[in-house]
Amino acid sequence: MNVFGARRSGKRPSALLGLTELPRALAEFGMLPWAAPALAMAPRGDGHSVLVIPGFNASDSATRVLRTYLHHLGYDAHGWDLGRNHGPRSVGEEGEKLLARIAAIHDRQHRPISLIGWSLGGIMARAICRRAPSRIRQVITLGAPFAGTPKDTRVWRLYEWISGHKVDDDLSLAYLRDGDTPLPVPSTAIWSRDDGVVPWGNCVEQHGVATDNIEVFGSHFGLPVNPAVLYAIADRLAQPEGEWTRFDRRGAVRAMVYPSSGHG
Repeated sequence: MNVFGARRSGKRPSALLGLTELPRALAEFGMLPWAAPALAMAPRGDGHSVLVIPGFNASDSATRVLRTYLHHLGYDAHGWDLGRNHGPRSVGEEGEKLLARIAAIHDRQHRPISLIGWSLGGIMARAICRRAPSRIRQVITLGAPFAGTPKDTRVWRLYEWISGHKVDDDLSLAYLRDGDTPLPVPSTAIWSRDDGVVPWGNCVEQHGVATDNIEVFGSHFGLPVNPAVLYAIADRLAQPEGEWTRFDRRGAVRAMVYPSSGHG
């Protein structure tokens, strides 16, 4: 399935989708007990370190379910430990706070770490990866609008108010507009056409040697607790270092849970 026809469309999600974000996210969280048997059977990897970066105005508490699941699978999972994500001022103008966090985690095992970033956290993960690629194993983004323009989203005014930066100033654009160039490490974008906060077309990877897209059903707020997202993350992390491949959605169940993957 080709997902690129609407990519970079800049079409803001409908108001109805935005209004239903919270109840849909709660429903996705409520599905976790039902999905527990399948999640318990997810592939396990080599236990390398994983850093999870929360979305805009969220803290590590918003990614606790995801990190707990990764711990259960044997990974050395970490929160970003920088409070609420208020954009550049949370990580320093040069990203030095997040770079220091990555260096500290990397030095515990002396192996590249995987980055998982939700929404703004995903944009930051990509930006930081470009600055320290030798420390990064792969990047996984969850509903991260790293393409298009910041004003395509429904929260750009809130971002300006809380972050203290205009979305089109140089500092914000250094984080908010990642561009089309593939990352220097394998990267996977997980996104939903039913995202009520950001345009899904701005969350999709361009075709590259080591890029992938995994479409799921669900809300923006629910991405860190969505069972389909958790399983897809486990699948991505379990790949042996240096042997990255794209997500395999063959089989009736996977094809039903994941509407599309890859690049069409």
